[in-house]
Amino acid sequence: MDEEFYSIISSIYAQDPRYYPEAYGFLMEALSFSQKKFKKSKHISGEELLTGIKALLLDKFGPMTLTVLEYWGIKTTDDFGNIVYNLVENKVLAKDDHDHYDSFKNAYDFEEAFNKGYRKQLAKRLKSMRF
Repeated sequence: MDEEFYSIISSIYAQDPRYYPEAYGFLMEALSFSQKKFKKSKHISGEELLTGIKALLLDKFGPMTLTVLEYWGIKTTDDFGNIVYNLVENKVLAKDDHDHYDSFKNAYDFEEAFNKGYRKQLAKRLKSMRF
């Protein structure tokens, strides 16, 4: 991320302090991750972004995911929608006619995805390991 991006994020945070600036940086990383995951060079849907966010969070933070999200001020998938639309309003991201905030509303339960989901993922990895 460049200096201009962090300047914009500082401005957003001054107007809307609900989410720590690191959450915006992570969202941009998750956008790039999701574009690669879905083999799209440009636009992805809100649903695809949320899928990528979930995968990247589990990969990067594992059992600490819920703690990290709480620290960033993110409690539900709706919060990711708020972050995306803050970035759209500040012309960091663009949206098209198919994009709607509703695609971020209650998309998945954090406890299910990041606590139970991590345990399932860990169990699957352990099962495939040979001792």
